[in-house]
Amino acid sequence: MDNATVLVTGATGYVGGRLIPALLESGYTVRAMARNIDKLNARSWANHSLLETVQGDAFDLTAFKKAAAGCQHAFYLIHSMIAQKGRYAEADRRAAHNMVKAAADEGVERIIYLGGLAGENRKPLSQHLQSRIEVARILQNGSVPTTVLRAPMILGSGSASFEILRYLVERLPAMTTPRWVQ
Repeated sequence: MDNATVLVTGATGYVGGRLIPALLESGYTVRAMARNIDKLNARSWANHSLLETVQGDAFDLTAFKKAAAGCQHAFYLIHSMIAQKGRYAEADRRAAHNMVKAAADEGVERIIYLGGLAGENRKPLSQHLQSRIEVARILQNGSVPTTVLRAPMILGSGSASFEILRYLVERLPAMTTPRWVQ
């Protein structure tokens, strides 16, 4: 990826906020896309000379294409689990199709997707993991080669998973779990 311009979608998320400084430190030009540009511009690395910020929503194909224009690689870190009031699978599907179209139309050479750690043959799967697998399929079925990285729950201060667990621990001194929890 020498001298490549790299698009990072989901740039204000936990992983994006740690990936971007690493890419910048390695000498890549990074185009960071986020719905909330103010949140992105508040980051400590926001004024880096190799960083371009672009406001855009994954549901807006025109904005997605603008963000992808001139990028050789794209990190797809968008995840709608908390957004869309329970319709996150539909939102994930729509955003993934927009990524496929934008990447193909703008000449992106590779998409790198951070999905969930679950095999398709493992049953039953939560709706969340089913959505992660579906997004991987959508991206891989597009014309742009896609690398899928499958990660378990990512825990770190500020990540959605960490904040949910912290909230539970602070409010519930003990918790009864269903029998299926091991």
